[in-house]
Amino acid sequence: MKKVYPDAATALAGVVKDGQTIAVGGFGLCGIPEALIAALRDSGVKNLTAISNNAGVDGFGLGQLLTTRQIKKMISSYVGENKEFERQYLSGELELEFTPQGTLAEKLRAGGAGIPAFFTKTGVGTIVADGKEIREFDGQQYVMERSLVADVSLVKAWKADKAGNLVFRKTARNFNPNVAMAGKITIVEVEQLVETGELDPDEIHTPSVFVHRIVVNATPEKRIEQRTTRAK
Repeated sequence: MKKVYPDAATALAGVVKDGQTIAVGGFGLCGIPEALIAALRDSGVKNLTAISNNAGVDGFGLGQLLTTRQIKKMISSYVGENKEFERQYLSGELELEFTPQGTLAEKLRAGGAGIPAFFTKTGVGTIVADGKEIREFDGQQYVMERSLVADVSLVKAWKADKAGNLVFRKTARNFNPNVAMAGKITIVEVEQLVETGELDPDEIHTPSVFVHRIVVNATPEKRIEQRTTRAK
């Protein structure tokens, strides 16, 4: 099966639809699928539920889809860098499901592994546990968390072969492997594409079985969210 598509818009064509749940890799602006997010914006799909550690920043990353009002609900763990997100949430225009960061990662990983739910101590005794099942194990209380499976996952990797085996680079690995696992359809944006068989099996982070479509973006912008420098 051919997985490589000529551009991001073509890779999304026939896959994204109104009302879907979309999982997006990245942490802050590190390791986000920039071209795929822009193409999702341009596709005009709306009423999306977006699963992502954060919501980008104003005008970049998932922040673009907030500006165009394409996201109706966010499932995230950190949203502090986006003023438009804050405005929409406080005015009741945007639904928000806050999830502790580690729990969010595990919800995606478990969803990709076919595990429907799991128990964790994180959130017990807080509003995170409101309305959820609490069970005791070995004298300790745990809250049950349902796993997450997305209709479509958008992932950023550094390198892929044409079969869809993925290699992530340094901290850009972040949520991307878990997001790749959790998608019914996973579309990956890569900087480098090599022939199948060129990757050393030991360097592959996500195997090709999780990947359905690939698009090359050789020169992503890679914005730095907050740059701090010392005085000269």
